Amino acid sequence: MQYQFILLFLLFGLTSIFAQEKKQIISKDTLKSETIDPLRPAKAAFYSAIFPGLGQVYNKKYWKVPLVYGAIGTSVYFYIDSQKNYNIYRDEYKNRLAGNSSSSTSLARLDNSRLIAAQKQFQRNRDLSALFIVGFYVLNIIDANIDAALSQFNVSENLAFKPVMNTNTITSKTDFGFACAYSF
Repeated sequence: MQYQFILLFLLFGLTSIFAQEKKQIISKDTLKSETIDPLRPAKAAFYSAIFPGLGQVYNKKYWKVPLVYGAIGTSVYFYIDSQKNYNIYRDEYKNRLAGNSSSSTSLARLDNSRLIAAQKQFQRNRDLSALFIVGFYVLNIIDANIDAALSQFNVSENLAFKPVMNTNTITSKTDFGFACAYSF
């Protein structure tokens, strides 16, 4: 009796599952095929190399332009500021070696070893700022190139993955295993 209820439940359950399945017919193809420009990443990188941020404008990623100019502009500011301070401490040290009196009261209190240490610190900061300028400039070019390359990928919701069984191959080996062929 118990097996009859299970069999009856499975019979009605499977028929109700198959009865609810609807077939959807697509009347026409609504996919638009976009042409892929293989030179688009190179153009974007070239534009960013000519003028920073222009590659991002070419890619229509306008929100990245302030980031590019903020990063490069901040690095340029620190480069100029460090160079100015380096020149102040270097000129003070040169004046002391020449036997001249100090023109600044704050620098007059420092001894020669502190002037040399300050010069080294500002020189190091200036060199790091120059490195950051070059780094952000190169990062700007790489970002424009990668963004242009990735913008051409099809990411619509109509993508499908259909596994296909390949039964046309005949082998004389008796190996067991699993093979998968896929097509897009």
